[in-house]
Amino acid sequence: MLTRNFGIEIELTGITREKAAKVIAEHLEGTIRNDSGNYKVTTPDGRTWQVVYDGSLRCQRKANGQKVAAGREYSVEIVSPILTYEKDIESLQELVRKIRKAGGFANSSAGIHIHLNGADHTPRSLRNFVNIIYSRNDLLYSSLQIEPSRMRYCKALDEKLVERMNKKKPTTFKEIEDIWYEGYYSSRGRHYHDSRYHFLNLHSFFNGVGTVELRGFNGTLHAGKIRTYILLALAMNNQALTQKSASSKKPQIENPKFAMRTWLNRIGFIGEDFKNPREHLVKHLEGSAAWRFQELA
Repeated sequence: MLTRNFGIEIELTGITREKAAKVIAEHLEGTIRNDSGNYKVTTPDGRTWQVVYDGSLRCQRKANGQKVAAGREYSVEIVSPILTYEKDIESLQELVRKIRKAGGFANSSAGIHIHLNGADHTPRSLRNFVNIIYSRNDLLYSSLQIEPSRMRYCKALDEKLVERMNKKKPTTFKEIEDIWYEGYYSSRGRHYHDSRYHFLNLHSFFNGVGTVELRGFNGTLHAGKIRTYILLALAMNNQALTQKSASSKKPQIENPKFAMRTWLNRIGFIGEDFKNPREHLVKHLEGSAAWRFQELA
């Protein structure tokens, strides 16, 4: 699962887009191009990072140790090129640390979005993904502590959509697309289509971007949390791709912490590399902290 491609969008404030672009360029030895107040940083390997305006961000900066309102140049969204975990995670984490050191921070209006390679997917795996997210909605929202002010941008999947998906059992992308957009009246080609504002966004898959987007992550410049979010996205993506089928049934959960650990074990969160990410994901869940996760050989 760690070899699959992904991209990440990191929303923040505290520094200007120009400053963020300079930090990226210095870290990656890239060149900067100003595009009407947004920026592109091209690295020696030919990949391009973008630093763009996001209208949903509450812009702030620090003055005398206090956070104060700031102009729109402090609205910063970093959009990565195509990345892989094994090759890029260490550099990405170091970049995040440098952005924070430069004065960047995430407030409650900021989010993290992770895009997964849609070319890997089939109609079966997309239906699996819908069922995986829906069946674990409660655990995921509790674990990730999604900011209330961000819920409108990463809503839970609609029960009726999931019911339609499993009743019709679509076998083509066109059938899944029709189910996804059922009940919406705006054009499917609209970039900011209302259907995109869910934890799982398939609008990005159907609207030319060609990715499956996960939006259910609070904004942060904590490098360890960002690694956790990426690993969780890759693990769920791998589960959707490799399982023959996935149920939408929500399991009865008496001990959320135990349930999350058990599920993480099932989807590959095993071994020393996953130790800290596991702890990030169970930290806010209720349940027995005394139960010890059993590693598999």
